[in-house]
Amino acid sequence: MAAYVAGDGTAFDRLFTALGPRVYGFFMRTFNNTAVADDLTQITFLKVHKARADFQRDKPLRPWLFSIAARVRVDELRKLHPGKHVALEDDTEAGDSVAPEPAPPADEILDEAARARRVRTALDALPEAQRVIIHLHRFEGLSFPQIAEALGTTEGAIKLRAFRAYEKLRQDLRGLL
Repeated sequence: MAAYVAGDGTAFDRLFTALGPRVYGFFMRTFNNTAVADDLTQITFLKVHKARADFQRDKPLRPWLFSIAARVRVDELRKLHPGKHVALEDDTEAGDSVAPEPAPPADEILDEAARARRVRTALDALPEAQRVIIHLHRFEGLSFPQIAEALGTTEGAIKLRAFRAYEKLRQDLRGLL
């Protein structure tokens, strides 16, 4: 990114090659639509290009980039659901939770595809505000302070949502290990 900011045109290609698939995955986990993920990845990198002068070299790149991607994601959710409140915080009530799937019998051996489907179903059942945090934490390796900065909220709020999300996943996926 520093080379790109300094004017190296090929640096953007390297940046996109390195981080484009991760940003694409971020959008796929939210929208599960390749065309939407492609478009939003392009929009994100266009915004990175426009905001390149704002990049602070002493800060890590990925949280900065994912803060841009998170805003693009929220804009798309608002466009898809006009007039509906898009939860940036965890708005779920205790009664809103989905009942966990019963654990499979201990002697049932799940093949890898079934295991992956079960994990995907459990992730998809999480509220969007929690699912985003799991993605950034587990799949992108961002720390809770970095996620808080990327999403524009407090570290405490992020930790609480992560705790709730991981607890729900533990319940829904019990018996899988």
